[in-house]
Amino acid sequence: MLVQVVGGLGNGSGLAVSGLLLKDITGSSAWSGMAVVMLTLGAAAFTIPLSSLAARSGRRPALTTGWLAGAAGAAVTVWAAATELLPLALLGLLLFGGSTAANLQSRFAATDRAEPAHIGRSLSIVVWSTTIGAVIGPNLTGPGADVADAVGLPDLAGPMLFSAVGFAVAGVLTFVLLRPDPLVRAAGAPEPQQGVRAALPHLRGRTLTAVWVVASSHAVMVAVMALTPVHMEDHGASLKIIGLTISLHIAGMFALSPLMGWLSDTWGQDRTILLGQSILVVAAAVAGSSGGSQVQITIGLTLLGIGWSASVIAGASALTASLAVQDRPLVQGFSDLAMNIAGALGGLLAGLVVALSGFGTLNVAAAVLTIPVVVLILAGRRVAAQTS
Repeated sequence: MLVQVVGGLGNGSGLAVSGLLLKDITGSSAWSGMAVVMLTLGAAAFTIPLSSLAARSGRRPALTTGWLAGAAGAAVTVWAAATELLPLALLGLLLFGGSTAANLQSRFAATDRAEPAHIGRSLSIVVWSTTIGAVIGPNLTGPGADVADAVGLPDLAGPMLFSAVGFAVAGVLTFVLLRPDPLVRAAGAPEPQQGVRAALPHLRGRTLTAVWVVASSHAVMVAVMALTPVHMEDHGASLKIIGLTISLHIAGMFALSPLMGWLSDTWGQDRTILLGQSILVVAAAVAGSSGGSQVQITIGLTLLGIGWSASVIAGASALTASLAVQDRPLVQGFSDLAMNIAGALGGLLAGLVVALSGFGTLNVAAAVLTIPVVVLILAGRRVAAQTS
């Protein structure tokens, strides 16, 4: 939890200015979107190597590596801001993605030694810890600019300096305090297989459904969230109102995590997933029909975060519970990879849909994506009932 708070501050601080930083370097707003692309690609690129390292050597070296890679990336991005070198900035943001991979895998580290009945609770508490950094981090832009001015750097490099320090501290805390390692192989245990191919044989039944739930829910959330600021700006919303809406959306994603973990453990993973999908549909209906109503779009985005929280926490809990301990790291890593790719595709396709047919159509498409999840969950429950 402590590492998630510190690392979350670094993530929130850097993410808030990454697009603006590329715009300043290039002089064109067209490059701003590349920030999200590079960050997502970086997270995806680190996911499987970190999972393989965890399976081979434990969570502590894997998470430490991810956080320190993020620190290096933030430092390179600061250098790029000072020298106005675009390739260097893109490289820095790619390495920055290592922190996102570490952040995601930290929630699974919480479940390595959890009792089966408490997997959801353990996972959700670590996810909840991200709330603190996610809310405070973006508000460090002003202090970051002051620090940058003091050391002779561009204003937007200041928040990236905070990211570099936050990630470095998270890496050190992980290396020093994560003892005993929650995922050290027993003496004499066989060396686990490595890479994506090793995860594929496990992608069946309950495990495959859980991966689909997480990836699909993330795609729905990213697609709608990514185009909401554009929709609000087109209807005359101020930057302050847009910022408040996104903050409430993030609060919806993380603040209720412990409740979702408790529901997953006590009420059932399947029921919590179905609740999450239902909330996503309601969110899409509210946001998609909002027009120029700033209150309605804010409610819709908050519900979108809550639906994501229920679906992803229960889905990740189901994934963990469906696997033997020795198989978890690589399959969990594959799930995170699928989640990142789905989010990237959701964001990219969302822009095309809105350009062609509008924000309302985007929300209809997002709601439709919940149907396969519901079908898979209900079919799995029917098979389980027949088997028992």
